[in-house]
Amino acid sequence: MRYIPNTPDDREAMLREIGVSHFNELIESIPESLRLKSPLKLPNGKSEGEVKTHMIELARKNRNATSSSSFVGAGSYDHFIPSAVNALASRSEFATAYTPYQPEVAQGTLQVIYEFQSMICELFGMEAANASMYDAGTALAEAVMLTFRSTKRSTIIIPDNIHPSYRRVTKTLTRCLDLNIIGVPCTDGKLDVASVEKELSDQTAALVLQYPNFYGIVENIEPFIQLAHSNKSLAIIVADPLAMGVLEAPGSFDADIVVGEGQGLGNPQSYGGPYLGLFAAKQKFARMMPGRIVGVTKDVDGRRGFVLTLQTREQHIRRDKATSNICTNEGLCATRATFFMSLIGPSGLRDIGNACMRRTAYLRDELARIKGFSCPQDGPHFKEFLLRIPGNAESFFEFMAERGILSGVPLSQLGLNDPHGLLVAVTENRTQTELDAYISLAKTFSKEYAHAVPASA
Repeated sequence: MRYIPNTPDDREAMLREIGVSHFNELIESIPESLRLKSPLKLPNGKSEGEVKTHMIELARKNRNATSSSSFVGAGSYDHFIPSAVNALASRSEFATAYTPYQPEVAQGTLQVIYEFQSMICELFGMEAANASMYDAGTALAEAVMLTFRSTKRSTIIIPDNIHPSYRRVTKTLTRCLDLNIIGVPCTDGKLDVASVEKELSDQTAALVLQYPNFYGIVENIEPFIQLAHSNKSLAIIVADPLAMGVLEAPGSFDADIVVGEGQGLGNPQSYGGPYLGLFAAKQKFARMMPGRIVGVTKDVDGRRGFVLTLQTREQHIRRDKATSNICTNEGLCATRATFFMSLIGPSGLRDIGNACMRRTAYLRDELARIKGFSCPQDGPHFKEFLLRIPGNAESFFEFMAERGILSGVPLSQLGLNDPHGLLVAVTENRTQTELDAYISLAKTFSKEYAHAVPASA
C-alpha cells in the first residue's frame, strides 16, 4: 500500500520537497472569502470492508424494479432482457471497445454498429441511421438543429404532449441558436390539426410529434406530417421502438427524421442511464446527420469489410465548425440493442407490443371503475396512460410503494402542474397477479381517502 504522509513532520517534509514553506502558498490564487474557515465535518475514514457494508445498507433503502412491482415509465421502462444479451455484451471485446478509428483491428465492433443501423432503419422505416446519440432528449435536440440548418428557418413547433424532459433538453442545447421554439396546447393529451395549422408560418423549420405521445396515446400522425410538408416544413417524430411491432413505422407516413429512446431495447433502467439515443432520417439528410455512420465496403482483396463512412472530423478538432458537438456514441448500449433485436426478432417485437397494449387496456379500464379514480384520455394507448388520483398523486405513490408497488410517475415530479396526475406504465413484464394487486390496493386507497376527506370537501 502506498504511504500517505499524515504527521506534521511528514507534511513539512513534503512541502519542503516541492519548494514551499506553508500550505497556504499553494492556494494563494483562491480568494480568502472562498476558503474554509474551519475543517469540514467529515467522519473518520473507514476500511474497505466498512465502506462496502455502509453502501449495502444505503442500497437497501432504494426501491427498484427488482424489489417491487414497477409501473414507472415516462421514458424509462422495465422491459424483458434476454440473458443472452448480458452474456454477449459483457464479453471483453465488446465491453472494452472504443471508437473504431482503425477498421483493420475493429471489424467486430464496426459490424455490430452496421447491423444496429440497419435494424433501426427497418424498425422506423427510414433510409439512414447513425451509430446512436446519448439519449432521446439529445437526439431530438440534434434533429431540431438539423432542420434549422437544412431549411434556413428558425421556428420549431414542439407540442405540449412531447415528453417534458425532451423539450427541456432541446431548449437547453439550442439556447445559443437563433431559434424560436413554440408550444401547442393539447386537449386531453391530443393534438388537433387546427391548433397546429394556426402556428405554422413561412419560418417554421419543423413540427415535432411523439408516437405514441408522452401520455401513451396512439395518435394518427399522418395528417400532421402532411400539414408540415404542405408548409415546406419538416416532420420530426419521437418514436418508441418497442411500439413498432404493432404500429406502422413513421417512415410509412413520410416522416423526415425519427428519433427515440433505445433503453427498452435490452438496456436496464439503471437509475437513469446510460441510455441510447436513436436517430434515423431520409437519405438526403445523411450528410447533415450528427454522429457517425458505419458503412460496408470491400478491401483490396475483394473481401467484405466495415468502415466509418461518415464522421465529420470537425466534431473532434474544430468544434465551432461542427455538425454536432456530440463526439461519441453509446456504443455498448447500441451493442446491447443489436443483440436484443437479433434475439427478439419481428415476431417477438409484435408479441411484446401486443402484451403491452392488452395489459395497459386491462389496468386502465379497471382503475377507471374505482370511485374517485379516472382515466380522462380516450383512444388507444400503448404502454402508458394518465391516471387521475383522488387526492395527491405523490401521496398515492408513497401509499403504493410502502406496499411493494411503484405505481407510476407523478406528473408534478416532471415539472407539470398537475398534482393529481400519475403516468402509469405497463410493460410485458407485469403479470396478471401484479395488475390485480395494483387494482386491489387502489380500491383500498380510495376507501381510506374517502374516510379521510370530509364530505363537504
